[in-house]
Amino acid sequence: MIADLQVGEVVVAEKIDRLSRLPLAEAEKIVNSIRAKGAKLAVPGLVDLSDIAADTDGVARIVLESVQKLLLKLALQMARDDYETRRERQRQGVQLAKVAGKYTGRIVDAATHQRIVALRGAGQTIKRTAELAGCSESQVKRIWAIYQASNGHCDGEKK
Repeated sequence: MIADLQVGEVVVAEKIDRLSRLPLAEAEKIVNSIRAKGAKLAVPGLVDLSDIAADTDGVARIVLESVQKLLLKLALQMARDDYETRRERQRQGVQLAKVAGKYTGRIVDAATHQRIVALRGAGQTIKRTAELAGCSESQVKRIWAIYQASNGHCDGEKK
């Protein structure tokens, strides 16, 4: 999207947290890339002083632009902190559920695992195996690594 931006266009981020999943430095790079194209980032609920700054000059303009950058940086960091807190609480909840025996994780799809192992064993590439097995390349890599680490046995097979 950024590559296709034109001068004067506006990128609307539904919420600030759409950018906050990235570390602050990476989120700022995206914002700077949008601005470098001559476009503007709009986030509903975030104060936008850019129009006011455009109508002023001198010290007032510098102050308004600086405050705008500060507000965006604060919003990005606060959203990122909230995101990290939610992830940590989720991880803690999963750990507590595991200890209580209420969380066992996803049930292994043995048929898909066997299909992946058979296809890879027959010399298929990771990409082709993913296509034929109906899964992602990362899943193929993960299952194949587990298979190889288990001395050539699938989940559920006796070693």
